[in-house]
Amino acid sequence: MGDSKQRQISLTGDKNFTGIKLKQPAQYGVGILGIKVALQHTFKEMGIVKSLRTLSHMNQKEGFDCPGCAWPDPEKPSKLGEYCENGAKALAEEATHMRVDEDFFAKHSVEEISQWTDYKIGKSGRLTQPMVLHPGEVHYKPISWEEAFELTAKELQKLNSPDDGIFYTSGRSSNEAAFLYGLFIRAFGTNNMPDCSNMCHESSGVALSETLGIGKGSVKLEDFDKAEVVIVMGQNPGTNHPRMLSALQKCKENGGKVISINPLEEAGLLKFKNPQEVTGILSGTTLTDIYLQVRLNEDVALLKLLMKKLAAIEKKQGGVFDNDFIKTYTQGHEQVLESLEQYTEEELLHRSGISEELINQTVDLLAKKNKIIICWAMGLTQHKNGVENIKECVNLLLLKGSLGKPGAGTCPVRGHSNVQGDRTVGIMHHVSKELNTAIESTFGFSPPIKEGLDTVNAIKAMHDEKGKVFIALGGNFVSAASDTNYTAKALQNCSLTVQISTKLNRSHVVTGKTALILPTLGRSEKDVKNGRQRFLTVENSMGKVHRTKGMLTPSSNQLKSEPEIVAGIANAYFKENHSVNWKSLGADYELIREKITAVLKGFADLSTKSKGAGFYLPNNVRDLDFSKLPNQKAQFSVCGLPQHNLKENEFLLMTIRSHDQFNTTIYGLNDRYRGIYNERRVVLMNKTDMKKLGLQNLSVVDIISNYDNTERRAQKFLVIPYKIPEGNLAAYFPETNVLVPYNHYADKSHTPISKSVIVTIEKQAN
Repeated sequence: MGDSKQRQISLTGDKNFTGIKLKQPAQYGVGILGIKVALQHTFKEMGIVKSLRTLSHMNQKEGFDCPGCAWPDPEKPSKLGEYCENGAKALAEEATHMRVDEDFFAKHSVEEISQWTDYKIGKSGRLTQPMVLHPGEVHYKPISWEEAFELTAKELQKLNSPDDGIFYTSGRSSNEAAFLYGLFIRAFGTNNMPDCSNMCHESSGVALSETLGIGKGSVKLEDFDKAEVVIVMGQNPGTNHPRMLSALQKCKENGGKVISINPLEEAGLLKFKNPQEVTGILSGTTLTDIYLQVRLNEDVALLKLLMKKLAAIEKKQGGVFDNDFIKTYTQGHEQVLESLEQYTEEELLHRSGISEELINQTVDLLAKKNKIIICWAMGLTQHKNGVENIKECVNLLLLKGSLGKPGAGTCPVRGHSNVQGDRTVGIMHHVSKELNTAIESTFGFSPPIKEGLDTVNAIKAMHDEKGKVFIALGGNFVSAASDTNYTAKALQNCSLTVQISTKLNRSHVVTGKTALILPTLGRSEKDVKNGRQRFLTVENSMGKVHRTKGMLTPSSNQLKSEPEIVAGIANAYFKENHSVNWKSLGADYELIREKITAVLKGFADLSTKSKGAGFYLPNNVRDLDFSKLPNQKAQFSVCGLPQHNLKENEFLLMTIRSHDQFNTTIYGLNDRYRGIYNERRVVLMNKTDMKKLGLQNLSVVDIISNYDNTERRAQKFLVIPYKIPEGNLAAYFPETNVLVPYNHYADKSHTPISKSVIVTIEKQAN
């Protein structure tokens, strides 16, 4: 139980078990059952007619972009529907008939709501009107938009320094909203712009920027059709990005091979039953040719072993590495190859935990191919050596010359549907001289030149009572961030927390002394101004920008769009006494897009070019242009092996999603692919480890981490025997975020170590 002076708030909600049922893990992804579950969710939340009509417009040209993941749409989306099970669930959450209104908050106090599970909180429904929680009170009350804007402006004006303000951004905001938000924050006078990228793909951005000159991937969707090998690392696309399975299927149909590298054997990587094809439903496609079940955070050891063996073949007979590419476009490969000599094959093989037979199969395949795509997600980025994990992937691609050609390249698979676009249009705590110059030239004010706070440092600042006002453009910060108790205390120290949201979540009850809820339109809803419907733009995971235009009647007539809300706060703060006409920008998205075009390269004629399939932003790797890097070359990197130094009875824990969730949004209690039903408080463990600790199936345990002499405890979890490497554990977030120390993170990127937390297990009485 968290404790503040005013309110008694539970930080993690109900810990009672909900009636677990176990089945055998699934052997394939999607199929008829995937369609059935998707429709069940939408029918329940939206009704049959509304569901079918709305789903037919999702991810279609001139329709609306899925509010889930950022996987790109094909040039010709299927007439049967270009969405997946979890995309349908995301839509159902947004378009639900359930409402959280004035009567709801009068009935339920924040103290009561905090006792609920995240699942129950999320299922409460759509927010319908601006609400305020005053100091010492436990019930939200209605507030007008004008009063809400003025209250926010007043609290911002009280700050001793603009750097006492923290401005967070989730990845679902449009380009227009994010650009305007970043513009206001800089005009306010700070670069304190922590965002969800800090917690997931920041390691990718840092590694790719330093090695290839751009913090994004280099492949397009059609490259999967041409790839000879696709390596999927630290990623579970069957749950997190199910539409990716179609791309892997096309790769296989065209003769390509798939190598899956993951500590867990995931159903969606084994076999795919495509619901858009009769043969797919009946028989399906075996996706993975070689499955390497690597030990947690030993990906660098595995990659080094592969490169060491490939180098031996290259030395003996040649034809393995693309030496012309290496000589023309890269520097540092000699140092990388020399560094491999310090490791023996036996050492690397042992650390990887994979059989030599599978390693040799992988080497034989890679030796003969050069059209290689490496895809990855948080399984690589959320470690102390997260940046080096990505750099080692780049090393392999550089040796093979697998960049700047069809069917080859880097593919970091992003989460939220516009998280990459937010960064592109200026949401970042770093200072860009080029961006600052363009803003000053276009808007007539000088942006701050002091680097801002990322997520980790923003939490610390609020905890130390240096960050006083926290504004979140989307997201569920307290549940998404690491170290739940520490983060909650940080938020509770603020004088004001503001949540710009569509749905109720835990961050609405773990608040500052004063709290505001500002309800906004969902992606699927019509955005109408003066009788005309407006559209917004987003960027997908592969750098393509396109329109999104809702079709549903808004859930409430009191909702405002995100650009309108940002402009309302800015106008209330500056009182029209500023070089930027905030009111005009909030009302006219065309004007925002004109300013985006003026400030950012690659966005010329944004409004026109975003129509239909949209357009790709510039990507230097696709053009093999490394002119901004040292010596104008792509950079090889000498990377070390991770050092965890586990003691006896210590384990490495990775936090994972269930199949019934997307990020912190819990759609249901069933992890169908892993055979776990009606329960989330579970920990997956190798049978051998269970035997050593005297644990049985469904034994009740606490999971404990201890960093810097601070104990963190996740209470009451059920042990489930699972096919996972010895010494490794897996459990769902946000329930286990409490174990992740806020001050232990990836070097350079500050991404939390959520995929390699050192823990012990303490058995409880059942």
